[in-house]
Amino acid sequence: MRYSAQAEQQLGGVPGPSGRDVLLHAHGIVKSYGRRRVLNGVDLVVRAGEVAAIVGSNGAGKSSMLKICAGLLAPDAGRVTISGRLGYCPQNAGVMGFLTPREHFTLFGTGRGMGGRDADRRGRELASKLDWSVSRGTLSKDLSGGTRQKLNVVLSALGDPDVLLLDEPYQGFDRGSYVDFWQNVWGWRDQGKAVVVVTHMLNQLDQVDHVLDLSPRKQEAAR
Repeated sequence: MRYSAQAEQQLGGVPGPSGRDVLLHAHGIVKSYGRRRVLNGVDLVVRAGEVAAIVGSNGAGKSSMLKICAGLLAPDAGRVTISGRLGYCPQNAGVMGFLTPREHFTLFGTGRGMGGRDADRRGRELASKLDWSVSRGTLSKDLSGGTRQKLNVVLSALGDPDVLLLDEPYQGFDRGSYVDFWQNVWGWRDQGKAVVVVTHMLNQLDQVDHVLDLSPRKQEAAR
């Protein structure tokens, strides 16, 4: 099958049965590492205004699935189509330690077509929704692990993406920030975005629209 992850290209959404556009469509995704197959014909459809959670045991392929949807990893078979602009938050904060958070906002925002001042303002607004007041001079390398991950979440949301792919983005968050994170997720859903969250926190699964369980038995049962 052909792989087509078109993250930044504006595509016409395909209306689903609910009438809402399909913004992410992954079909028949297969991925192996050596002789070990971690994804075996996985399908995922997320429409505008929906949140999907990806769950599964360690090594089940959750991060691999998200990287494939983001176009960062090629599947062995299958196809991914993204309609609209994409924001991706990796599991580990991949920020540049020698830059301040506000310099990150400007750099990433301008890369997505925002003006520098608008990117800085929007970055600080998004940070405040995660209970983070951004200081001007602190380097990213001096932030706590949880705050660096907040920076990652903010960067993924800059530029008003249509699809957000978030890989356990709340690692290192305290309880209040974890609650704030999910409030942001539901706010993005209300704005008509498609959100995919890799999570081990099963207590939130009753508040998402779809759950993709990548445990080997679940994958076999789905085929």
